[in-house]
Amino acid sequence: MPVYEYRCQTCGSVSAFTYKSVSDYDTARESLVCAACSSDALTRVISRVAISKPGRDYAKMSSDEMLSVFEGGDAREVGRMIHEVGGDAALNDPHMAHAARRLMDGDSPAKVEKDLTESE
Repeated sequence: MPVYEYRCQTCGSVSAFTYKSVSDYDTARESLVCAACSSDALTRVISRVAISKPGRDYAKMSSDEMLSVFEGGDAREVGRMIHEVGGDAALNDPHMAHAARRLMDGDSPAKVEKDLTESE
């Protein structure tokens, strides 16, 4: 159920109203009053909304999809893919595990690759 928050212009308190449907909210909106002081001088507060990103199953990706992840430039996603697809082999290799961790922490793929080639 959506929650609608309003700040009272009279006393400053925030009131939350919950409705089962948008049409119920639309009907009740005209008669909303502050829970603290009963004023009808309310201003809608738009709260932060968190939208979860659906997880990706890297192990089921085709090679073209994996290449797309690499070329996408999101270091964290590349690190997660290496960690998930590489499994024990990647985690048991100290260089690969370190590279995956750095990528997941946001290091640039080019910098990680350069550091790996310099350490060989």
